[in-house]
Amino acid sequence: MQSSGILLFRFRDGELEVLLVHPGGPFWAKKDDGAWSMPKGLIEGDESPLAAAKREFKEETGFEVDGDFIALGELRLRSRKTVHAWALEKDLDETKIVSNKFRIELPKGSGIIREYPEIDKASWFGINIAMKKIQKGQSDLIRRLVVQVRATGDVTQP
Repeated sequence: MQSSGILLFRFRDGELEVLLVHPGGPFWAKKDDGAWSMPKGLIEGDESPLAAAKREFKEETGFEVDGDFIALGELRLRSRKTVHAWALEKDLDETKIVSNKFRIELPKGSGIIREYPEIDKASWFGINIAMKKIQKGQSDLIRRLVVQVRATGDVTQP
């Protein structure tokens, strides 16, 4: 299985920040540290990984993004899923995020179908806090972003 995502970043008061999203639904409701993610999702059919990342970003946030994407490469998660990732410098208002929804039967076997947003909130985090918030398997993406940003001379953050 393959998925793609976009890690937005910005500079606020000289500090590098990344935009992370929190998954919606009852499983994630009380989880915080280690629960956040970059907006991402499955690649469909013969869709290119970057096209899938842009589509998923729009579905999960309501925002379209374009610009000079920075390739962060691929990650292989413990689930055996491969994640293709890009970074993009862009500031957006995280309070205006509107996510698509998913349906699930809860309680299982009850016949009761409930609907939840795929993403229930988004937030900008400085790098140190982002490393605590992001799902463990995706933390290397933040490290890769810091290396890329340092290479351009834009930041002296960790």
